[in-house]
Formats: sequence, C-alpha cells, structure tokens
Amino acid sequence: MSGPPPGPGPARAMSVGNGPPSAGLPPHNAMPSQQVPPPSGSSGPQSQQNLNQIVLEYLSKKGYVRTEAMLRKESDPHANGQTLATQNTDAGGLKYAKAFELLRKYTEDNLDLYRPELRKLSWPVFVYSYLDMVEQYYPKEADAFFSQFQSLFERDHDDDVKMLRQVRLRQHLDESRIAKLYMSNKYRVTLTEMPFFNLIQFLESKSFEGGQTLLDVIRGHLNIVTVNRTATAEKSIAAILAGRGGDDDLPAEDEGIPGHNPGHPLTARHDPDADASRIRLQLGAYPQDEDLRDDVRAALQDEDAKAAPRLGQTTLVDEFEQRIKQEPADDVPSRDTVPLPPSLARDVSMEVQKIIEHRDRYKMEGRTGGVGPAVSVTMFTFHNTFDSINCVDFSGDNKLVAVGMSESYIRIWAMDGSPLVSPQDLPNSQPSSSRRLIGHAGPVYAVAFSPSTANPDPNGPPTSSQCLLSCSEDKTVRLWSLDTFTCLVAYRGHENPIWDLQWGPYGHYFLTGSNDRTARLWSTDHIEPLRIYVGHDADVDCVTFHPNNLYVFTGSCDRTVRMWHISGGNCLRLFTGHTGNVTAIACSPDGRTLASADDAGNIILWTLETGRRRKRMRGHAKGGIFSLSWSVESSVLVSAGADKTVRVWDVLQETSEKEGTKPGTDGALTTKGASGTTVTAKKASKETGVSADQISAFPTKDSPVYKVVFTRMNLVLAGGAYLPQRQ
Repeated sequence: MSGPPPGPGPARAMSVGNGPPSAGLPPHNAMPSQQVPPPSGSSGPQSQQNLNQIVLEYLSKKGYVRTEAMLRKESDPHANGQTLATQNTDAGGLKYAKAFELLRKYTEDNLDLYRPELRKLSWPVFVYSYLDMVEQYYPKEADAFFSQFQSLFERDHDDDVKMLRQVRLRQHLDESRIAKLYMSNKYRVTLTEMPFFNLIQFLESKSFEGGQTLLDVIRGHLNIVTVNRTATAEKSIAAILAGRGGDDDLPAEDEGIPGHNPGHPLTARHDPDADASRIRLQLGAYPQDEDLRDDVRAALQDEDAKAAPRLGQTTLVDEFEQRIKQEPADDVPSRDTVPLPPSLARDVSMEVQKIIEHRDRYKMEGRTGGVGPAVSVTMFTFHNTFDSINCVDFSGDNKLVAVGMSESYIRIWAMDGSPLVSPQDLPNSQPSSSRRLIGHAGPVYAVAFSPSTANPDPNGPPTSSQCLLSCSEDKTVRLWSLDTFTCLVAYRGHENPIWDLQWGPYGHYFLTGSNDRTARLWSTDHIEPLRIYVGHDADVDCVTFHPNNLYVFTGSCDRTVRMWHISGGNCLRLFTGHTGNVTAIACSPDGRTLASADDAGNIILWTLETGRRRKRMRGHAKGGIFSLSWSVESSVLVSAGADKTVRVWDVLQETSEKEGTKPGTDGALTTKGASGTTVTAKKASKETGVSADQISAFPTKDSPVYKVVFTRMNLVLAGGAYLPQRQ
C-alpha cells in the first residue's frame, strides 16, 4: 500500500480503498440510468442532492471507495451544511483501526524495558488517525474508531477526548480549537534509540497489515526525538532494574504539543493505584534578572562593609548566594513564560531588605526534643465595627492594615498610629492615622496590599506598599494609590460579585475569583483580564499564586482545589477530599506543598509534585477557616477562623488520619502548647478532636480572626473584629 500523495488533506482519501483507480465522477446533472433506475413513484426532475445521494448509495454498494470519497468531497461545499457524508457506509477508514490494533499489540507484547516508552505513541496515533479519517470524509469509520478506543485515554486525556468527540465532520476541523491545535502542530515524543529502530523495522515488515498506515501517521504528524541510553542515564537498564525508572511513562516537559496539557490532572479518580498526575511541574524559584542580581550583590557588599556580621552570623553576600543556589535546570521556570517589567532601583532595595530579613529571622527548623517551635501572635482587634468588616490585610512592611467594609468602603490604618498624609490634603486639615477609600458600589470582600518591604535607609528608594487592590459585590476590582488615597483604575470583566483577589509574588500581576465560577488573571497595565480559568462547578472563593509566579491556585464551593498554569491556562492538578466548601488556600514558600482549608474545620496538605494528599489536620470548629500562612522554612503553618482562634501546626510531623484527641464531656478542647504543657480552653461547641500535629492554639475573647500572616522575620500578625455575643 503506498503512502498518501502530496496535496490538500481531503485529496489523500483517493489513495485509500480498493475501488478502481480510473473510476470517475458522474456529471452532477446526469445519472447513468442503465445502472441505477430512478426511485419508484418519483416524478419530475431529481434535485442535485437526491442525485448525489443515489450515486453515493450505488458507489458504496459496489465498493468504489475512492470514487465515493471524491464525490463526497466535491458535494460537501454545496450541501448548505447538510453534508452527504453522514449517510456514508464506506470501508476506506478501516485501515486506521487495523493499524492502531497492530501498534497496541506490538506495544503490549514488547519487553517491559521498552513498553512504557512505546505507550507514549498510542495517544497521538489515536488522535491523528481519527482526525485524518474525518479529514478524508470517512465519518462512520471515524465514529466507530473513536468509540472503540476512546476508553483507553479517558483517564489521562479526559478534556481532549470530550472536545475531540465533537469533531465529526470535515468542516469541524476548521471550527474546533482542539482539532486546529493538533493539525497545525506536530506532536513531539522522545524515545530511546533501540525501541524506536525496532518499531520502524517492525512496521516496515508489516507494511500490508497496517504498518504502512502507522508510518504515514508518524511521518505526517509526529516529531520523534531519539536519545541515547547511557549507563548513567535515568532511563538506563541499570536504573530501571534498580527501580528508578518508574516514571518512564510520564511525559517530559518538552513532549506533546507546546503549551498544551499533555494529560488529565487527576488519574487517581479512576485508578487509585495510578500516579496522581501525568504532568511534571517546574517548582523551582523564579530566576532573577542578571542585571538585578548583580546590582543586589553589589548592594549587599556595601551593607557588609557598613556593618560586619555578628559572631556566628553569615555575611549578607553569603546568604544571597545560598538563596540563589542554582536549581535543577528542568525545575526552573523561564522568565519568558511570565515576563515582568524591567527592574528598578526600588526592586534592588526590596531584594536587599529581603536578604537582611531572611538572615536575621527567627528560625523554625523543626521540632527540638519532640517539642514544636514556639510561636507568638500579635493580634490587632477592631472595635465598634458592628459586624461590618468582611476582610483584613497587612502590608508587607508591617506599617499599614486595611479592612473592607459591608458599607462599600475601605478603611486604612497606620499600625503605629502615625498620621497618613497625602499631597492632596488641604493645608489646614487635621492629620489622621486612618483613611477611607470610597468608590465601590457594594460590600468589599477582599483587599490586598502590593508587595513591599521595610526600608531602614530613609534616603533610599521607597519600598513601602504603593497600591492597594480591592474587590466588591459590584463586580469590579479597584486599584488605589496609597500616596493620594484615590482610585486609579477600575477593572471590569467578571459577571458576578468577586470574592477574593491576590497579588502575584512580584507584583504587576494579580488574580481574582468570583461568583461566576471563574478566576481571572490581570496585570496592572491592562484594563482587561489576560487569562480566564474555567473549570469549577461553583463559586471560586479563594485564590493564590505559586511562589515562582508560574502557577495559580483556586479553591471553590465545589469542594475542590485546582492548580493552573498561569500562561497556558490549563488545569494541571485537581485536589479532591474536602468535606466542606474550600475557604482558604496557601502555597508554601519552597513551592512544594499546598495547604487548603474548609468550612468544616479541616486543613489538608497536598504534595504538588505528585498531586497527592499529604495529611489532614483537625482542630478548628465548624464555621470556616478564613486564613492560612506559612513560615519562611515551610515547616510551620498558622490558621485562623470563625471559631475565634489562631492555631499553629507542625507541617513536618507525620500523623495518621485517625489521630486526634477526643474532647471531654464538658466540651473542653485539649491541645499541646509550645512548651509541651497541656493547655485547656473552654468551648461552647463540640469538636471532633484535635490532630496530634497542632503545636498550640491562641483563643481570643470574642473576636473571629479574619487574617493571619507570617512576616519574613517569622513573626505572626493576626486581625479580627470584636463581636461580643448578644445576651
């Protein structure tokens, strides 16, 4: 069987089938009456569509497949969307099913050493075989082919399978995004040399049994890259025999179609024994710009020259070199994926201050003598609010606190009581330590200060927060200047109230989650969203960024958490297991673990690399956990919620799902204090128990805690409103 001739896609159908090569198309306005008599009972001239249909039935009955395909091709543009191909009963597409079965049998009968690699060919061969059949006007055979083999890929490629199922006719290839994506790109697959050459040799030997068809698909649509198998490589025979080759069936970062999700994020939903994800992540730190790195290093050298480190303390330059230690090449995101504006003097000063704070922080490395690290909390309580505060946020330089009110305005305080002044103030105005920001037309549900640091050098560039973001029931996000305390921009795009927002770790970008079941990525210099993340079945209640700016996370009332690629927009992980609505999420500073909390009082830790649950932590009462925050070392987590407590958790301690202490009959809650002593706090509501990894609990008198945050010095700030119970 010869390969397809060059030329447009539909013409390739002429090389398939067993009809006579010389068979031609009958004229559109005539029909060979000696072969096909007119239908009985008909009167008057036949329409063009009826004539073509009669000829199609005749050609199909006689087995003239090539001629029939050509007639369908010629007839399709004149059918006004009612393609005659839907009535076809051709056999020209059977060769693809035969070829795919040949590939499956060859793969499963191969050596265990090569089978995982060869399995990577199944998905692209399936997709392109199906699309080729649709393109060549074999719809019935294409439908039978898809129905026969789609179950093989629903676990790993569920989204693509659903979209490809809608591609049934030739014109769909130009209308479907997924079809255009595959047909306009070659699918990249990496194979080691031995299985590749063995496969080609096998297909050539089975040329008339489907091998030639497979070769045509591979040559036309796949880009197979061969690599050498060395004794020290991960895919070496020695490595596989030693048990280190278990991930050979996982696609590499450069495999598949660039920028497109190579597999479904949640395989455990269908197969508990399968790996939780087929998608490798880049969880390393975001690489610094070379110029910025040199400027920061020079500034740190000046700081070391001004003040020598104390005994036992490292220099700032050494601290900086340790922090920027080169990550594995395949674990560091590219700066081109998430571009940032050029660095300014402000960025240099902020990076220098971060290094100073990181070196001088209170260190929380882990348990000492079986006792968790001691944590203290500074609580800021807002009085006389009459339950009108919806949200709280602290600035990164620990100078300002902002709250969003149900009365549609925002109020900002200086935490040290100093006056907040503006160039627009009247000459004789009385300075105040608080400001009101008025502009929203509905309750304010979230506020967020732009990234900032303290600036010990008053003569240096300002590093305090310059802007504040807020979102509201009025479906808008507003950007406020903290110099003039006025609104700079109103961002519109969501169709319903916006529940949460978050700045990216380097500013410039921010993320919102809404009642319209979507999350949206924005940048401060664009009035419209850059990306829309769609997939949740209910409201997106909470959002956050990965520390390296490459991924974002969303939590929803559908009790799931999703991880998205920030620029590709595809869902990479789907975390399920919460029994209540997800109310708070936070990613660890090392970028390896995600914490999520719900309104049932549970906190779950997830390992991002595998997508699996690490452990569940219990202790909060029902009502909602409003805030989560990680220590600098990613070893301690703090949480705050409606049960009027701040709780500290040991992330490193391993616990079983059934661990926890039952409360006494009087409703007392028993927890372990930081010093190892037992602390008992009276509770009005009954709890299910406290897991053993809770280090300490800080109850307030009558203040639900809306926000808790670890500073870069590992100090904890918390904020809430005093709401005394009514008598």
